[in-house]
Amino acid sequence: MSVAAPLQADARTQQSAAPVWRRLRKSMPLKAKIGAVIFGIFILIAIIGPAVAPYDPSATTTQTQAIAPNIHHLLGTTSTGQDVLSQLLVGMRSTVVLGLMTGVIATTISVLVGVTAGFLGGSADEGLSLFTNVFLVLPALPLLIVVLGYIRTGSLLPVAIVLSALGWPWGARVIRAQTLTLRNRDYVLAARETGERTWRLIIFEILPNEVSLIAANFVSTVLYALLTSVALAFIGLASFSGWTLGTMLYWANSQEAIQLGAWWWYVPPGLSVALLGMSLVLLNFGLDEIGNPRLRDGGRRKIKGARWRASDPTPVIREAL
Repeated sequence: MSVAAPLQADARTQQSAAPVWRRLRKSMPLKAKIGAVIFGIFILIAIIGPAVAPYDPSATTTQTQAIAPNIHHLLGTTSTGQDVLSQLLVGMRSTVVLGLMTGVIATTISVLVGVTAGFLGGSADEGLSLFTNVFLVLPALPLLIVVLGYIRTGSLLPVAIVLSALGWPWGARVIRAQTLTLRNRDYVLAARETGERTWRLIIFEILPNEVSLIAANFVSTVLYALLTSVALAFIGLASFSGWTLGTMLYWANSQEAIQLGAWWWYVPPGLSVALLGMSLVLLNFGLDEIGNPRLRDGGRRKIKGARWRASDPTPVIREAL
């Protein structure tokens, strides 16, 4: 009897977990699935890229012109003989890690400030809202240019901290607004009347209802960090001790790859940035639909309307000649 009970419990757990996974998979919009697959491919490349890179991305040769893709260099070489494929595989990790690191830091700050301000209210809300507004009105791009101009270390953490310091206020404002609408719900008031502590109300009553909003904020912050870091590296405000997608574009531009017609030098990193951005945008739109019933229901109504029009042909009356 002592062995049968755990086996029955495990069976019930597996049976109950399977429908939950199926419902989650069915409720996820197609655009979110496409974005998740594309982003997952880039995550895989970031994990195994440096290990499978065929050459040292910084190794140079005596050649004086870029070589087109061939059997030895699948994505060609730069004008100094550096392998473009190796640079892409190594640079992908740095770019993706920087984006994820910034997303984690900025989202954590957004959740802490937004939930605290929205749930506590009063002077705490006013003080944290003032603190958030100060960061909102800061000119982000000039400040990034000035600060990152002095940070030329090879570590990604200082850059992630700077990007996070200027990327968290928008998410905090949205999360605060959502928390304000949730704190007066009946189930929260009932839990408060039973004597639940504030931290338990926040963790078990508020945060579970903001998961989709927090996830969408995380995805948008990662997108902001990726595009901003690539743009700043492209204009020369980055450490060139390592490889990223932005530094690849910087060297391709500074060594006139476009004028030389060396498309294999700038197209792979540029296309990678575009696909990364597209995957995150699709994920963000999908998460918005999951968290916003109006968007989800609106999409279903459009689909049903399209099917009705397609399946109900209009009779055509021809004039008798």
